[in-house]
Amino acid sequence: MEILHITRPAPLVGLDDIPMPSDDAPRAQALVARCPLAKVTPLESAEAIATHAAVQDVWIKDERGRMGLGSFKALGAAYVIAFDAQSGDVSERTYVTASAGNHGMSVAAGAKAFGAASVVYIAQTVPESFASRLEEQGARVIREGETYEDSLRAAEKAAVDNSWDLLSDGSWHGYTERPHRLMEGYTVLMAEAIEQLPEMPTHIFLQAGVGGLACACAALARQTWGDGPRIVVVEPDAAAALHGSVVAGKAVESSGPVSDMGRLDCKMPSLIALKGLARDADDFALISEAEGHAGAGLAMVAGFGSSPSGAAGIAALIALDEEQRDALGITAQSRVLCVLSEGPA
Repeated sequence: MEILHITRPAPLVGLDDIPMPSDDAPRAQALVARCPLAKVTPLESAEAIATHAAVQDVWIKDERGRMGLGSFKALGAAYVIAFDAQSGDVSERTYVTASAGNHGMSVAAGAKAFGAASVVYIAQTVPESFASRLEEQGARVIREGETYEDSLRAAEKAAVDNSWDLLSDGSWHGYTERPHRLMEGYTVLMAEAIEQLPEMPTHIFLQAGVGGLACACAALARQTWGDGPRIVVVEPDAAAALHGSVVAGKAVESSGPVSDMGRLDCKMPSLIALKGLARDADDFALISEAEGHAGAGLAMVAGFGSSPSGAAGIAALIALDEEQRDALGITAQSRVLCVLSEGPA
């Protein structure tokens, strides 16, 4: 595992027009609470993982049951569509997106709930089982390209050609309003965790694809605890979008093979997430494919069945060597918060 330690805020150029992430969790909580499927997800003490990691506590925010969709992503795109529906009828609208995983489910479910249509572009590498789940939620599924980035470009073009509403979980120059609101939805899970935690964690490990989840959680953690917790952002070494951008001092596209951590296999960061995490994160960790699988394996044995993507924060924690533990200030007294972001793939 490779870890980049930064002095906050990390200097970045080219993001002056990009907004900072929202930390307005009460607004998001109020709207999400109106959903009939809305329930607070549990925070669990994972004693077996804490013992393995040689720390005092490991707390797991378990998102596998979120709104029946099996992932924290239920809080994102569906929140945006609900927000739109407050302003008027959306039944004549079509929401289009690209997805490497559960974001597409949130778009499909949100559109279905409010009578809108949805179209989800997926790459050729996405399993057919996931395409079937999207179709069960009422989405029209189109395969395009070999990577998530290819399918995203196709979704962008379709939005323009058909006057559809592009609803991406990434953000870029000229496209920030919807992803900014989407990331605000993710603050709900961190607000819940803050209420559930018996005390402030000393460390928070947050996995990242484009970075929306990590950014939203980090923003709320800083709002609540200031500089108290050390925040570690975890990515696959095959998709070092945030890590590579922080090193470069600007947003850059990473390169690498297809990762088994498919939900995190995003080569370009969300610019809102990059800007927020440059302010709020302390460290950017890259884990190997083997380390990702080891984290998922330990999570399963400990009773938290997930995928290498969903357990990536746990994977980084248990992959630390002694030098890395010392650098992060992890001791036998450390209290660590991780997010189990999805169920088994």
